[in-house]
Amino acid sequence: MTVKLAILKSGDEIIADIKEAVVEDKTVTYIFDQPHKVTLKGSYKIINDNEEPVDRVSISLSSWPILSEDKVILVNTDFVVTIVEPKSELKKMYNEQVLTNGKKDNQNSSSSEPSDDTESN
Repeated sequence: MTVKLAILKSGDEIIADIKEAVVEDKTVTYIFDQPHKVTLKGSYKIINDNEEPVDRVSISLSSWPILSEDKVILVNTDFVVTIVEPKSELKKMYNEQVLTNGKKDNQNSSSSEPSDDTESN
């Protein structure tokens, strides 16, 4: 299983088990298995006594495309800007909530994870 984060031309960030369909050494489509859209719900700081503030971000996962029952989606290679390794906290959240019976695929789930103030494009 290869859980990756795809950045689409639409700006959507999709986490899924992503595979390539290859014909004659050329990727012709991406196969997204159990894709979920990642949505940032906001950021905040946690301030504890005698500790430095910790930046946090609230994340929501929702099945993608939201109105489809399909679990496997073929995505045109022209629609994908890049595919990257998700942060470990996001990958853990996806594994726990989507892949191992955490919540039903068509429900939104949310969690918080530390932010290191870096953005990936």
